[in-house]
Amino acid sequence: MLIVLPPSEGKTEPRRGKPLDLATLSFPSLTPTRERIIAALVDLCTGDVPTAARVLEVGATQHDLVALNARLESAPTARADQVYAGVVYDALDVATLSTAARRRATSRLAVTSSVFGLVRPGDRIPSYRLSGGTSLPGLGPVAGAWRATLGPAFEEAVGDGLLVDLRSGMYAAFWRPTSPRVATVRVLHEVDGVRKVVSHFNKATKGRIVRALLEDGANPRTPARLAEALRDLGWTVELDGSQLDVIVTAL
Repeated sequence: MLIVLPPSEGKTEPRRGKPLDLATLSFPSLTPTRERIIAALVDLCTGDVPTAARVLEVGATQHDLVALNARLESAPTARADQVYAGVVYDALDVATLSTAARRRATSRLAVTSSVFGLVRPGDRIPSYRLSGGTSLPGLGPVAGAWRATLGPAFEEAVGDGLLVDLRSGMYAAFWRPTSPRVATVRVLHEVDGVRKVVSHFNKATKGRIVRALLEDGANPRTPARLAEALRDLGWTVELDGSQLDVIVTAL
């Protein structure tokens, strides 16, 4: 089973650590695209700062994020599961997983990244700011750059197991799987019989789901088996083909 998470807009900037070494990252087939995106991003952010801020869609008070990208190649790195922050990652809370669950996270988790394509929790990366919807000068849309190369990396990571796709729509556009061994998960908040997607519930519940699966050790190979595993873990789940709707009434 491969569980794919979205990145987080907010990140924890490493204060110490070796600089980025692309040769050490998982999925080496992605190195050429990583190099192209990093070169375009650094070139943008070492130029005119207001222009870079407009491209990156950061405000006038966030020019420090432009500087962050400008030093991307020399900045300290840390494990990806320590760099990515936010609601999903707070709920997952990798640092407090049991030893067995952390071992499973190493082989069963991956994060989609606009800079790195796909990374494992233990891959050392710097903090950066680049949305998946950005178009970089000289490169074009980031999603388009990844669309041509991510498929083989995903397929290598999944093997003959199940892909549990928890990416948001923006990052799902990087690569759309066609295999029947794919389960997408949507979280619906139900109040007085009315269901809707609420961002905070969606993110927090996805983080808790991943944590529970890692702690439990369940390794389903089909969407139906995944639905059963989540029900066994206490969630209300409805299955429609490859889509699982997890229904929550409280955070």
